[in-house]
Amino acid sequence: MLKCPECAAVLDVEEDEVEEGEIMSCPECEVELEVVQVNPVHLNVISDELEAEEEEEAGEEEFEAEEEEEEEEEDEDEALR
Repeated sequence: MLKCPECAAVLDVEEDEVEEGEIMSCPECEVELEVVQVNPVHLNVISDELEAEEEEEAGEEEFEAEEEEEEEEEDEDEALR
């Protein structure tokens, strides 16, 4: 019987069915959990900060791509003048 480390809800997963590195979510609090150890099973909450950092990095990449497009368009406009 596994319990969510965040809200202590019982997870419908057998201890012998999980693998190290497996990601699952709690049906009660919806937090994502990673199996970091299998004997005994130990679950860690996947940090929202990590997800936020990944989203921020993706946003920065999109912003840089948009800036490059704008610069290319400006260069094309200048070439047409």
